[in-house]
Amino acid sequence: MGRTKTKKAAAAKPAEQTPSTPAPSIASLLDKAQSLIVQCDYELAARFIQRILEQQPSHTQAKEMLGVVQLEMGDIDAAKQTFTSLLSPNPDAPSPPPPSAHLYLAQICDDDPKSALQHYQSAVELLSAQVKGKERTGNNESNDDEMEAKSNIVRALIGQVEIWMDPSYDLCFAPEAEKTCEDLLGSALQVDPDNSEALQSLASVRMSQQRPEDAKVCLEKAWSAWKDLDLDDEKVPPIPARLGMVRLFLELSLYSPALLVLHGVMTTDDEEVEAWYLEGWCYCLMAERAKENGGTLDDIDWEDLAKDARDRLETCRMLHVHQEHPDKPLLDHTQELIANLEGLGVKASPPEEDEEEAGEGEWVDEDVESDDEDVDMT
Repeated sequence: MGRTKTKKAAAAKPAEQTPSTPAPSIASLLDKAQSLIVQCDYELAARFIQRILEQQPSHTQAKEMLGVVQLEMGDIDAAKQTFTSLLSPNPDAPSPPPPSAHLYLAQICDDDPKSALQHYQSAVELLSAQVKGKERTGNNESNDDEMEAKSNIVRALIGQVEIWMDPSYDLCFAPEAEKTCEDLLGSALQVDPDNSEALQSLASVRMSQQRPEDAKVCLEKAWSAWKDLDLDDEKVPPIPARLGMVRLFLELSLYSPALLVLHGVMTTDDEEVEAWYLEGWCYCLMAERAKENGGTLDDIDWEDLAKDARDRLETCRMLHVHQEHPDKPLLDHTQELIANLEGLGVKASPPEEDEEEAGEGEWVDEDVESDDEDVDMT
């Protein structure tokens, strides 16, 4: 018994002398949560965010981060509820609310285009007020924040254009749709005249208006804004925007720039299903053009172009199945193109040859070297 008491006393003595560890500050918890989000460790990030909200239930930045984490984890309903809590008439909502809450809600409202348009417009108004406030202060240190705000304004305006043009919504058939899109893009280019995404969106509108030459001018200017930059430069558009540019290039029969953009996308992500699909489709269109031109295009036989198309499309089909990709129409068109090539007697390369050649972009590299820098868009 005596030994037991001695042990207890010995254990108790240092405990009494050890000072209590202070709780981590909210700033340090925010930094840790942000770091975990960057690392895609969303579950652990959520735990740090909850620690902040336990101390300050109405902490705006923590709520924004929680909504982002919920989106990344696929809990759309929870994210919608979190972002909505940052807006009036919620009694705990900040005033003014963060524009990001409106931007995220606009993207979540897939089934309610009018609500999405309202959220985009609210974000534009809040961001415009921020920009005007920064311009009045003339604080050079806020230049980065001002540029980010302008970029978000442009994206919110483009988001509205995309909703108006989406054929799955009735809005695209409204008599005011065309003028509304023109006005929105005019506002976007007034904020940032050289914004590549706004110019690309304007090119899309011009195509819908059956004005391909005007679309080509817009698209060339959009591509010129970033084509010579390193792929990790923040001015390079995200992959979905670049893939949208490729589709426009293909509509305009501009195959060389389409392949150059795709080469950059695949350098970033060589398992991007849509990139393999678009590259295969591009080679199909080039093979068709070669057959019409007597069998060659830029001194390349149509059979070689068709073989490249078959290999890319086979890779697309394999990745689509492996990833359980949700875009079924893309897979349907891929299989249709493969069937057409099969009917022409074009076979897929053996697996070992396919691994060595597919995705290397040999045709693109040769084109880049021969043209030195620029690609003729005419």
